[in-house]
Amino acid sequence: MQLGNKIIQILDAGRFRLDGGAMFGVVPRVLWEKKKQPDEQNRIAMATNLLLIQQENRIILVDTGIGTKSNEKFKKIYAIDDTFNVVAALKKAGISPGAVTDVILTHLHFDHAGGATCFNESGDIVPTFPNARYYVQKAQYEWALNPSEKDRASFLAENYVPLQERAQLELLDGEGEILPGISVITVTGHTPGQQMVKVQAGEQTLLFAADLIPLEAHLSIPWIMAYDLFPMETLKEKKHILHQAVAENWLLIFEHDPDIQAGFVVQTEKGFALKEKIQL
Repeated sequence: MQLGNKIIQILDAGRFRLDGGAMFGVVPRVLWEKKKQPDEQNRIAMATNLLLIQQENRIILVDTGIGTKSNEKFKKIYAIDDTFNVVAALKKAGISPGAVTDVILTHLHFDHAGGATCFNESGDIVPTFPNARYYVQKAQYEWALNPSEKDRASFLAENYVPLQERAQLELLDGEGEILPGISVITVTGHTPGQQMVKVQAGEQTLLFAADLIPLEAHLSIPWIMAYDLFPMETLKEKKHILHQAVAENWLLIFEHDPDIQAGFVVQTEKGFALKEKIQL
């Protein structure tokens, strides 16, 4: 997809599964299973759809998926298939890890930041992209260093501390443009300091919605994950963003949806819904 001077692609960086009840919170299974069929362990299929932006002399990656550092127990719990991973996806696109100039991490949960680091030949954990600048919100990094009891299982220090130790991590403090035509919007309902990525060219706008709207099903305002630390904030944030997306015809990227990568949104009498499905 061409967006002004930017070439936009979606990379498939692996599949995994999460509990369906956790993904839809208070929504009864009899409703959510019409959208996503669970397996025998009540888990639904999840994608890691990453955003790749190429413009002039920059190669920009948004999120990194789970990566390849998981042990067998971890893989079994989440049904992780890491034969797909960020490095393999980039290779398929003709890009080496060393060519990536910028990595924007929406937040530091393992399914978003796991691929930010990897094992080197000596077995040490190092940044996957040795020449890249990594961007994350300061509030998120500080939270990840000292998470709550509710969400500490989602944060693995080996995914982000090595970035700071190698001086490749830039801590952002709030919203704004970080690269030409690329800005971040902060939202706090899911986790403090989560940032969505907005790409603009003329009247065209693309929004990488991260875990504010991880699946197309989450376009429904009350469909909020049990993983969210502050669900009432999520509700308010979804309303605000979706009203804007409809009014300005934004293209939304659904990071975790294995069936619908992206789409335009419409507001109906029943709420927000997908107007047009887009495959990038």
